[in-house]
Amino acid sequence: MTKRVAIIGAGPSGLAQLRAFQSAGRTGAEVPDLVCFEKQSDWGGLWNYTWRTGVDEYGEPVHGSMYRYLWSNGPKECLEFADYSFEEHFGRPIPSYPPRAVLHDYIMGRVAKSDVRRFVRFNTVARWVDYSEETGKFTVTVKDLKKDELYSEEFDYVVVASGHFSTPNVPHFPGIEVFPGRVMHAHDFRDANEFVGKNLLVVGSSYSAEDIASQCYKYGAKSITFSYRTRPLTFEWPDCFTVKPLLTRLTGKVAHFKDGTSADVDAIVLCTGYLHHFPFLPDSLRLKTNNRLYPANLYKGIFWRGNPKLMYLGMQDQYFTFNMFDAQAWYARDVMLGRIALPADADQDADIRGWRTREEALEDPFQSIDFQGDYVQDLIGATDYPMFDIKRVCDLFKEWEHDKEKSIMGYRDNSYVSVMTGNRAPVHHTAWIEALDDSLEAFLTVPVAAE
Repeated sequence: MTKRVAIIGAGPSGLAQLRAFQSAGRTGAEVPDLVCFEKQSDWGGLWNYTWRTGVDEYGEPVHGSMYRYLWSNGPKECLEFADYSFEEHFGRPIPSYPPRAVLHDYIMGRVAKSDVRRFVRFNTVARWVDYSEETGKFTVTVKDLKKDELYSEEFDYVVVASGHFSTPNVPHFPGIEVFPGRVMHAHDFRDANEFVGKNLLVVGSSYSAEDIASQCYKYGAKSITFSYRTRPLTFEWPDCFTVKPLLTRLTGKVAHFKDGTSADVDAIVLCTGYLHHFPFLPDSLRLKTNNRLYPANLYKGIFWRGNPKLMYLGMQDQYFTFNMFDAQAWYARDVMLGRIALPADADQDADIRGWRTREEALEDPFQSIDFQGDYVQDLIGATDYPMFDIKRVCDLFKEWEHDKEKSIMGYRDNSYVSVMTGNRAPVHHTAWIEALDDSLEAFLTVPVAAE
């Protein structure tokens, strides 16, 4: 009897899993019966922009955290698919820092070419997953949102590819409940124009904090104050930026900080991270972790130690993204196809401990980049996924870090050489700080040379 695989989520990780099986099928492998459940009406996961916040048209929590004017905050050369280059998709080299619409078009291009849409059931949300020791199968209960109907099906394997950047972590600060201005989490941020002329407080010190703050500056915020808990953002910010330690309380529109200083603010954006949240899984199957490079209880960062028929993709803190999801999906595929045998439990535990021990000794971002590069190399080396120069990608990430240190508002104007094609990206026709149109058409326009 043909095995059945349920994939929860049709974002980059879920699509990587579908693409991995499609690749195996092209070489003659017997592919399992695949069903991918996607809550949204189209695939792409977080890369689908929606104006909605809170809940969608069916009353489900909005998955998307994307906002207008979002551009890649890392070089596209670091996330390029090894089997589908940007140049193949667009027909020519394009600049290194594309806006969201361009990246979405690229992701969609590979899966459209792969003919895997037939496996996806859209507007279908996972409600519960049960595992029977007696039958060795999972029962997956989902809701067809359009029909407003629940139904259940049995599967031999379940791949959780729903991501971990859609359920906001929202802390409380005394006085925030009566703050007389706008308060939102980064998950609900949609348009920097909302903060034109305003004094903005951004709580957080990771990528979303630096990017949302940069967007708001670009579109006309009056001033921006960062508040950090563990480490400050130490870039050379424009004069209207201020960096403060953690917010302690709010009195009216006055924000008070841990160092005893204060600032008047009109609006607050909480860039305070996300929760690994899987309400469709029982405790016996549910990953519980903070955002880290190597979560516990996942062999090879994929296989649930309590039951390896349950797999998680993309659950790591991430430097590598699309090509790491591919590496995981190909490895998971080969285990499901019987090409790779999982070792004994004791050996799996020892492997996890080895990675975790190394992770805990990391001292800086450069070491973290190399750590994740080694992880990707470990996975790809065991499969037929096209090997690429992972060390060179790590070097590009480090170059990117240096470019940000040189100019946090200008680093997106740099260009890099594709690891996949060897071609250098052209410089974008407009400096990022001046490029106010984030559409695919505007980005890909080739300026007419002056006569």
